[in-house]
Amino acid sequence: MAARFLQIHTLTSYPASLLNRDDAGFAKRMPFGGVVRTRISSQCQKAHWRAYEGEHALRSIDAPQSVRSRESFEEYIVKPLVEEGVNADVARGVARKLVGRLLGSEQKKQKAERSSKGKKSLEGEEGPATEDQTLKTAQVTVLGRPELDYLCQLARAALKDSSGDRAQAEKTIDAQLRNDKELKKNLQALMPGSLEAGLGAALFGRMITGDILARTDAAIHVAHAMTVHSQMTESDYFSALDDLIRNEGEQESGHINASELTSGVYYGYVVIDVTGLRSNLGDTEALMGDVVQNLVHMIATVSPGAKKGSTAPYSYAHLVLVEAGNAQPRTLQNAFLKPIRSDGDIIENSYRALAGHMAELDRIYGKNEQRAHAGIDSSEHFAGGTDLARLATWSREQVLA
Repeated sequence: MAARFLQIHTLTSYPASLLNRDDAGFAKRMPFGGVVRTRISSQCQKAHWRAYEGEHALRSIDAPQSVRSRESFEEYIVKPLVEEGVNADVARGVARKLVGRLLGSEQKKQKAERSSKGKKSLEGEEGPATEDQTLKTAQVTVLGRPELDYLCQLARAALKDSSGDRAQAEKTIDAQLRNDKELKKNLQALMPGSLEAGLGAALFGRMITGDILARTDAAIHVAHAMTVHSQMTESDYFSALDDLIRNEGEQESGHINASELTSGVYYGYVVIDVTGLRSNLGDTEALMGDVVQNLVHMIATVSPGAKKGSTAPYSYAHLVLVEAGNAQPRTLQNAFLKPIRSDGDIIENSYRALAGHMAELDRIYGKNEQRAHAGIDSSEHFAGGTDLARLATWSREQVLA
């Protein structure tokens, strides 16, 4: 029987780095267990997994991809039409009709903001407000390439029927979009499950305010990663040398500043809702297996990080522990509710705390999961380890059993 949930726990050590910054440029933080920890947000982790282009990347999977952008309609509808010889204003007019119909109230808000902004910036000497030169949605939208290609076909057909006249083309597209049920059915028929919205939406979900595009619930649940100990930070004073001044024998620098650096061992936690994943992927087992196998590899080896040029913030996980079962998932973060002391062997103490907490959970609630792991020097606390490739294959087998 296939597992209902797959839980992936990691312990990863990062030396001097700045992995995830807040709006003031400092490392993100979170109070936990009476002390402040350094944190990597779930959004940051997911963004790096989505954008990763190396081995085991999501983009290497044979599935339609999602497009996350405010300019998706400009790039995949307006631009192709203009390249085919359609007047840019006419193409944008038709595309705006599509946007307004699909995104509803979200786009009305954008129209009001655009109108207000246009009057402030364009009236007066420049004359009355004109439309934006680039079609942007009010917020970042998540759309699948199949959806965008289909919408471009609708726009192309409307323009063909109207002989390129903008007013007539907009009336034609209005008529095509009037039947919500028919349009929604056509969009959902593009791909099985929710893959018309692309692989990214099938994994990490998408929120849609309109009634036509399908909302997709995330099948991959990602926790904010936090250090197992209290925050360890240092202010890094640095200067940028001015080569021309230095060549004249002076010691002056061209720039002096300071930046925060952190180090730490982070506990990471990801849950794969196997039933949700199966539904979102259209019950395609080979695709589901590829997704799970690649995710295990990426979670263990793909590092987030700001200031890459000056910190090279790349690390592999010390421990990857995967659990497969049908009981409700539960984080093991509470193994570190009492922070690990930073003046000892942090990795060894983290292993001990994690194994001890897991044993206590088993004693109270029973062992409800099958487990496998890959770890560095972890055999004293976690018996029977394997390597990452075999662990990823084992994880695939658990969701396809």
